Amino acid sequence: MLIAVASKDGREINQHFGHAERFLIYEVEGDDAKLVDEKKVERYCSYDVDHPLRSHILEAIACALAGCRAVVCAQIGQAPQMAMERLGIDAYVADGLIKPTLVEIARVL
Repeated sequence: MLIAVASKDGREINQHFGHAERFLIYEVEGDDAKLVDEKKVERYCSYDVDHPLRSHILEAIACALAGCRAVVCAQIGQAPQMAMERLGIDAYVADGLIKPTLVEIARVL
């Protein structure tokens, strides 16, 4: 299964969903997680006077993460979490090393 991760350094889950300008895409199978792609996105936490709720950005992020079962980040606000789940992507808050954390999350999905 594919899981997207917000990470500043590519080692740990250490970035807020709204600050991410890229998501690392991992294929998780059994006890292994392999980096298979990187998706660049527009930051959700950016002010737009014409679109204060930024739903268009959330939809664009969901499109970029199409095929992913979940997104994992260090923090996510309630509104973007609900929007991502409504768009078909479960959102999880976690920290620590990416690979072992994704293996654990995949076990409950």
